[in-house]
Amino acid sequence: MDDKLFEKGLAKRKATLGAEYVEKNLAAADDFTRPFQEAMTAWCWGFGWGDEVIDAKTRSMMNLAMIGALGKMHEWEIHCRGALNNGVSKEEIRAIIHVVGIYCGVPQSLECFRVARKVLEENGMA
Repeated sequence: MDDKLFEKGLAKRKATLGAEYVEKNLAAADDFTRPFQEAMTAWCWGFGWGDEVIDAKTRSMMNLAMIGALGKMHEWEIHCRGALNNGVSKEEIRAIIHVVGIYCGVPQSLECFRVARKVLEENGMA
């Protein structure tokens, strides 16, 4: 494990998803899941999000489109919260969901809207 990449990833992960959420996940890791948590933090967040070529807001918008396309709604909810933390507006989230609907189908966009509404309500933005 590249400690420098892990530390960079940990900072990026906390900045997007919130320190409390990340620390809770890391604390819940056991001998079975800890290696994945560490590798994912280093690779996804250190290597991927640590590349400054694309800003965090744009990465969040890309994530919402891709995760929405995959239909991974638990992850979409987490990244919807992170997108708000990274400055993505309610209107931009709506536009992303429209693109998901066009390319992935109306049922998938309805799922994204359902989850987005929940996240926006939690943040007093509904």
